[in-house]
Amino acid sequence: MSEKLFAAPVADPTSKAVWDAARQGRLMIGLCRDTGRHFWYPRGVSPFTLSPNVDLVEASGAGTVYSYTILRAGGPTCAAYVELAEGPRLFTNIVDCDLEAVRIGAKVRLVFKASEGNGAPVPCFTLA
Repeated sequence: MSEKLFAAPVADPTSKAVWDAARQGRLMIGLCRDTGRHFWYPRGVSPFTLSPNVDLVEASGAGTVYSYTILRAGGPTCAAYVELAEGPRLFTNIVDCDLEAVRIGAKVRLVFKASEGNGAPVPCFTLA
């Protein structure tokens, strides 16, 4: 089976730095400087305080499967919520592994996969 391509991310002025870093193999997440809490999707204001006192920081790339489902039609494909070591959860895909081995609580690590069109890298995860 050929590898599936993911929808290309749309970079806007707020997310451009995130997608530029992804091209270098780095996952950037938001950091609220008022609370010290990390968040995903990065944006110009904190989801905790609505303050613009935020930074982009590099995530470790380590995470845990919080929830998942295996889609069999046209697949199989594993869609999952991954909780990053830094705390935020992101909706993503589990790739490059035996999908039957995926479990809630499984340790995963970041990998990037090419998207449709321009090939921009999209953050995905594989079993660690």
